[in-house]
Amino acid sequence: MRTPVTSLDTRYSSPKASAITWSQTVEEIEAAELFWLATVRSDGRPHVTPLVAVWARDELHFTTGPAEQKTLNLRTNAHVALTTGRNEWNDGVDVVVEGVAQRQSDLAVMEDVATVFQTKWDGRWAYEPRDGGFFHPDDFEVELYSVLPTKVLAFAKGTFGHTVHNF
Repeated sequence: MRTPVTSLDTRYSSPKASAITWSQTVEEIEAAELFWLATVRSDGRPHVTPLVAVWARDELHFTTGPAEQKTLNLRTNAHVALTTGRNEWNDGVDVVVEGVAQRQSDLAVMEDVATVFQTKWDGRWAYEPRDGGFFHPDDFEVELYSVLPTKVLAFAKGTFGHTVHNF
């Protein structure tokens, strides 16, 4: 397991706030059902879209179709941010994962990620790695991307705190 340097950014935190630990942040990531992926189009305009993702092997993983806008964006700029959290002001934790998305082709990684998708989603996302690809439950191939975090932000609400995990 990679261990980040964790700090509380007091500029944006309540005087009573404390840093959210890395293990607490990972728990939030693992429990999240929906993420918002931010990419950049080739002309510099932002693109944001919701998707499901899973945490495995110290990385965040998501899938996309080969002709989707996010895939086209990733081909010219692989830097991404994935966000998750609650739309509530006084409760919960919002998380932002920053890193570089890399297309995954390693069979062992694909098998591990498929298992996590299936376990997390009670079989509803039963991806299958085969023939060098990653296949959707409806039997079409998708691209699997892995994001190794470079920075993760965790925003506590209620007693507002801005935690930074740097790798």
